[in-house]
Amino acid sequence: MKLKTAIATAVAASVLATAPLVVFAYGSHGTSTSAVPAARADIVDTAVAAGQFKTLAKALTAAGLVDTLKGPGPFTVFAPTDEAFAKIPADKLNALLADKAALTQVLTYHVVGARVMAADVKTGAVKTVQGMPLNVVASSSGVMVNNANVIKTDIAATNGVIHVIDTVVLPN
Repeated sequence: MKLKTAIATAVAASVLATAPLVVFAYGSHGTSTSAVPAARADIVDTAVAAGQFKTLAKALTAAGLVDTLKGPGPFTVFAPTDEAFAKIPADKLNALLADKAALTQVLTYHVVGARVMAADVKTGAVKTVQGMPLNVVASSSGVMVNNANVIKTDIAATNGVIHVIDTVVLPN
């Protein structure tokens, strides 16, 4: 229970600390200025229903982050597909899944404490819930987050949005 409280506190602190950075990168008050499509489920249930995030769901469960991402948010999750996780050698992935602290660092590095729709994405550094920034590059050929391509955008959830990426991004 202490870990859930610590994570919830870290998420809340990150949202407050992230707001000015997100304003710079995305527009007013760290939230999207675009219309948000109707959503019927939270980030976790939306990801599970999509069917291409089984490894992510397993990892969120192992890290104890399911309740946090079912919380009020708002969150933007750069969600790696099962194919993205498959790029990690099996022994390294299994070791990561077994190391709750390291897994939590990696997973929270995929989360921004604001709802950011694709139309609002701009090139720049964006602070994650984990604390380290993601390097976002928006160009005419698409959007990259660190070394990952954003392959699908704006999957709406009641507490945020999911953007699908083709590679697991790792904090330095």
